[in-house]
Amino acid sequence: MFLLNLPQYETKIAENGDRRTIFDILRRCYVALTPEEWVRQHFVHFLTEHKGYPIALMANEVSLTLNNTKRRCDTVVYDKGLNARMIIEYKAPNVKIDKNVFTQIYRYNLVLRVDYLVVSNGMQHYCCKMDYENNTFRFLSQLPDYKTLVG
Repeated sequence: MFLLNLPQYETKIAENGDRRTIFDILRRCYVALTPEEWVRQHFVHFLTEHKGYPIALMANEVSLTLNNTKRRCDTVVYDKGLNARMIIEYKAPNVKIDKNVFTQIYRYNLVLRVDYLVVSNGMQHYCCKMDYENNTFRFLSQLPDYKTLVG
């Protein structure tokens, strides 16, 4: 597929008829291999292998209800008490990360109220730390490791 601005890992890709699939370590099954899924799988492996995020405390395609509409967060990271701490939104590598992408993840956060919001298209990655007391946020220069996230 695409060479991303993320560490490579040994992917498990399978052919299922005329469609290609990739193994998702969080859902423990093969899922359709789309450009966005390619980014998700690389990002999840980056978090687990390089940032110490436990697989058992992450979930893909997390359902939530926003204004009586069902939505799905691409990935949610939890602490040991199963409190949501980070939402991650993925886009395909050719999708520009703009205000609309941040608006989407901001809306999800109206429900979950996490500490960190992350957006990635596999080439660019943005991480914001929320400050609810002052109703602001700040961009971080790098993604926190898991110990910092739950600190």
